[in-house]
Amino acid sequence: MLELTETHSLAVSDSLVYEELNGNPLYRRGYKEVLINQKTVEDIMGNSSLQAFIVSILFAEISRLLPDNLLAFTSESGLHLGPGDNISNDIAIFQTADLRKVDEFYFSVLPKIVVEVDVKIDFAKDNFTSPADYVNIKTQKMLDFGVEKVIWITTAAASRKILIAETNSDWRLTHWRSEIDFAPNCRFSLQGLIETRG
Repeated sequence: MLELTETHSLAVSDSLVYEELNGNPLYRRGYKEVLINQKTVEDIMGNSSLQAFIVSILFAEISRLLPDNLLAFTSESGLHLGPGDNISNDIAIFQTADLRKVDEFYFSVLPKIVVEVDVKIDFAKDNFTSPADYVNIKTQKMLDFGVEKVIWITTAAASRKILIAETNSDWRLTHWRSEIDFAPNCRFSLQGLIETRG
């Protein structure tokens, strides 16, 4: 049960849960408006057109550049890290040899590389103090479980940045124009890709 006011509480549907970290459900941004019938579940499920555009052009470029031993997935693919840790990835790049089967369940093998675009959870619950807190905790959780590199892209006009986090390395914050190495001999400039698409 989620308390909306001191006098009202409503059950939260599983469809409003975006991820689960450390056993805690993380609700989709806008879930409270769904609970009080100001929005529908469908209203809050999708990405913005800018987020969708960035994921699409990055996925196309990454897929074009990857060697045959790596395969990229998109569409918020689910990743099961362990009990109480089920997350979504905008783009996840796996070793082809690790993908023994694909089925109706979340991936249980770890991707080598993950690309995330923006934060899609609500911060009204007390799991995180800020979007940066969520990004840091989710990123570290993925690195701790064996993901080699996590790339976060933020799209807000005032803070269009890219965070690159790697195992056993300092995390780096840069801008959209930077050349980002995401796999051996594979790199992209987000700003360059956007400009190429006009």
